[in-house]
Amino acid sequence: MDIGFIGLGNMGSHMARRLIEAGHRVVVYDTRQEAIGNLAALGAVAARSPAEVADAAEIVMASLPTPDIVLRVATGPDGVIHGKRVRRFVDVSTTGAVMAQRLFKLLAAHNIVQIDAPVSGGVSGAEKGTLAVMASGPRADVAAVEPALQVIGKVFFISERSGAGQTMKLVNNVLSATAMVATSEAMVTGMKAGLDPHLMLDVINAGTGRNTMTEDKVARAILPGTFDLGFTAGLLLKDVNLFLAERDTLGVPTEVIATVAKALQLTVDELGPDADVSAVILPIEKRAGVKVRAS
Repeated sequence: MDIGFIGLGNMGSHMARRLIEAGHRVVVYDTRQEAIGNLAALGAVAARSPAEVADAAEIVMASLPTPDIVLRVATGPDGVIHGKRVRRFVDVSTTGAVMAQRLFKLLAAHNIVQIDAPVSGGVSGAEKGTLAVMASGPRADVAAVEPALQVIGKVFFISERSGAGQTMKLVNNVLSATAMVATSEAMVTGMKAGLDPHLMLDVINAGTGRNTMTEDKVARAILPGTFDLGFTAGLLLKDVNLFLAERDTLGVPTEVIATVAKALQLTVDELGPDADVSAVILPIEKRAGVKVRAS
């Protein structure tokens, strides 16, 4: 199968690599020449623009950081929309339902089917091919791209309605963000009270408070002070704000998640948008006067 892949960052590079290793002919593009070169060394075909990728493959996948970038890559002057061969555009980015529906209409006018298929599982999931892939779009078109999606993870068909996969992804991400912020506050509180951080994790993970933060992220990135989960606080804030925008449209009260957004905004304000998501604990530690680190 010929597959185009645009966006070779922390997530996209691993997804594209897995497609190459699965035997697909993969045509790649990124704004960074080094990223293209790394995949070309593994057998990918280098392209000079999104349109050139779409000239070479019927299926074009994109893993990009923001909705505006996805829109530009898909419909800009040298965008996928101008490709001669492309028939399906599979967006594995997190853009929100409104952008997914907008893209669906714009691309449909050029006989291109947009499939929103955001993923969850982090960089390690992308590397191992164990992502959760939340696909929505016309059922026959999702089925046509499913062999490619199965290479990167487990595929969940969410709905034929465009944007439903994006909503599902945002629901997942705000729960992850909430666990991250709440666990940070709880761990700092316990630390200031004199509890051992390793013992806290052992107890929490044997009880009802366990979550992905306590089971993995604290021990991996916070206790050693590496703060290297591979996803930025700025991008997680973007996802939470997209959720809040959908919340406003739907008229659902979500005060807890609004508070989580404030904690992430504080992290971005004090440490910058490129700070690792695990650094959300740092402003809390600063104000409490303790650090949750391995002794």
